Amino acid sequence: MNPYILAILLFGLGLGTTITFASSHWLLAWMGLEMNTLAIIPLMAQHHHPRAVEATTKYFLTQAAAAATLLFASVTNAWLTGQWEIQQITHPLPSTMITLALALKIGLAPLHAWLPEVLQGLDLTTGLILSTWQKLAPFALILQLQPSNSTLLIILGLTSALIGGWGGLNQTQLRKILAYSSIAHLGWMILVLQFSPSITLLTLLTYFIMTFSTFLVFKLNKSTNINTLAMSWTKAPALTALTPLILLSLGGLPPLTGFMPKWLILQELTKQGLAPTATLAALSALLSLYFYLRLSYAMTLTISPNNLTGSTPWRLPSTQLTYPLATTTAMTIGLLPLTPAISALLTF
Repeated sequence: MNPYILAILLFGLGLGTTITFASSHWLLAWMGLEMNTLAIIPLMAQHHHPRAVEATTKYFLTQAAAAATLLFASVTNAWLTGQWEIQQITHPLPSTMITLALALKIGLAPLHAWLPEVLQGLDLTTGLILSTWQKLAPFALILQLQPSNSTLLIILGLTSALIGGWGGLNQTQLRKILAYSSIAHLGWMILVLQFSPSITLLTLLTYFIMTFSTFLVFKLNKSTNINTLAMSWTKAPALTALTPLILLSLGGLPPLTGFMPKWLILQELTKQGLAPTATLAALSALLSLYFYLRLSYAMTLTISPNNLTGSTPWRLPSTQLTYPLATTTAMTIGLLPLTPAISALLTF
């Protein structure tokens, strides 16, 4: 892609998110979300591959449906209450509709079906943008809405955590596994949103760091399924040794960074008297942990058979920058001891 066009599209992505962040009016927030969607569509379809075009079309249709619902709900709210302010949503009907529209935007279960299909059709770089940056703007709106729909948020959160764990179990494609991982993590964030927005933001930040690290590892190895992952030890032995730690951090095992948000969320849910919800969420984390362990096993404890169908790939030197990968990997593995300091910062 022409670097000037790429720069304009990335600027559009940033601008759309910033407009949504800065807006207190529903129409402006909707406009920011639309700019975001329109800026990423050429990035998704840039390879002109039938799968990429199919993924782009699916993404466009779901995002257009969510944006139309959001606009309809905000107009309904203005009609019922005379208010266009984001924080003045008082009527339950537009409030529920907006929550569901934003859930469809970010891919929360049961409105998640588009996310694995879309992510599977994209290259890893665009997939990374879709899994991280594209979640920011809708999340900012959900954060401002949160007091109004407590039961709906808990149902969405629990369903996402369970389906995100369940859906990834029988997958062999890495991008689909990462999509289900994204659904599960978003479920955890939504679960604690109304009780402690600061823990939700911390979970979002750690999810971004861990996902960034995972995508960069797969990109360096040029891996898109489990079989190619099993051949990665010939390319980067040191990275292959570290990757299970990144994956298990995504699964939330101590003493890795990913354990911190899960621990704080379970603690907060128990404080709020929601022990059954916390138990279900913890059990759903076990489902996710299974497929992370499966990836770790395939990567470090198996050697792929050297037959014609799975021949060892060329070991060409990678042109990918290693500093972002090194930084995010270090943060993914080692931030758990900072939990007391982070907790103290969150209480301010």
